[in-house]
Amino acid sequence: MALAAFTIGCGMRMLDPLLPMLAREFGVGLGGVAPLIGGFALAYGIGQLVMGPLGDRFGKMPIVALSLALYAGTQIGSAFAGDLGTLLMVRVLAGLACAAVIPLLMAHIGDQVAYEHRQAMIGKLLTGMVISQLLAAPLSGALAEYAGWRSVFLALGVMTAGMAVFFALRLGPALWRMPEGAGRTLGLSGFLRILERKPGRRLLLAAGTNGFLLFGGAFPFLASLLIERFGLSAAGAGAVAASFGLGSLFYTQTAARLLRWLGERGLVLWGGIGIALALTVFALANAWWMIAVAQCAVGLLFFMLHGVLQARATEALPEARGTAVAAFAMALFLGQSLGSVVFGGIIVAAGFTVAFLLAAAGVVAMAFWIRAALIPPA
Repeated sequence: MALAAFTIGCGMRMLDPLLPMLAREFGVGLGGVAPLIGGFALAYGIGQLVMGPLGDRFGKMPIVALSLALYAGTQIGSAFAGDLGTLLMVRVLAGLACAAVIPLLMAHIGDQVAYEHRQAMIGKLLTGMVISQLLAAPLSGALAEYAGWRSVFLALGVMTAGMAVFFALRLGPALWRMPEGAGRTLGLSGFLRILERKPGRRLLLAAGTNGFLLFGGAFPFLASLLIERFGLSAAGAGAVAASFGLGSLFYTQTAARLLRWLGERGLVLWGGIGIALALTVFALANAWWMIAVAQCAVGLLFFMLHGVLQARATEALPEARGTAVAAFAMALFLGQSLGSVVFGGIIVAAGFTVAFLLAAAGVVAMAFWIRAALIPPA
């Protein structure tokens, strides 16, 4: 499951160092190839509306296996794209195809693992995603320099095809068997069922706010701050930003112990306060290494807070966990989309310092609200 998550993370990040090469290949500027990243992300977000209910109706792991097979096909298809329009179309299809994998794997863990152990198990799943954030860009860049950009898509396609075959073999006849109770699943109405429940509405609001302040607000603009304030190269700024993965990897290996020590309320509180302190360092730092150290800590602190929300998402609608986790991912994506626009405007109008300080204040308020509204005292 972690290796499957790794392939999805690679699909999200592997184009970062390839954009100049693709721009030269197709005779356009960087702006002309940027939609290859945005189109994938948009399709991935929209795909949540379909993949969650499909997993609940036909079985989560069979849909994951099918999703991996389709995703592998799109990667191999990308390797043979003859023009930019075709490559963009296949990238959009890739985003749709792989949208099922992470949410349904998390929902499957929700079905199989008791809640008190669930956050640690989700952390193990996310090990693959975190490692992809560290390795996808440098590996794809090195492979493209040696064998061309098409080889990157081909290599990922072959790896993902192998994962699809592995899942199919492990499932055996269950791959084709309708799960018990499939006819009684909620379908798209499950999204409305979540919104009808106060805890569900609060969870989606927390996910959207998290996406707004961090995924869309603070995280995307850190590299730009490093380049503008300290004169780092794009590669250097990317390396500093990638230190997030080191802290994240530490979380995936220690999630169970952190949960025992701090409990969910403590994880949310100290995770939120720690992130706010790190964002304050981003805003006020006068040396790039200070940001690198803080960014490494953010990897741990972010998942302390976000991991609790992910575990709660698996309990938002126990009778349709695939739909619930997909709704959580969709709320996160919508918040990210809005946050990137709002914080981009704030940076233009008032600068990086103001933007990161506002994000820090918002994260503290969000952490206290989540602790009070979503997590009752033990």
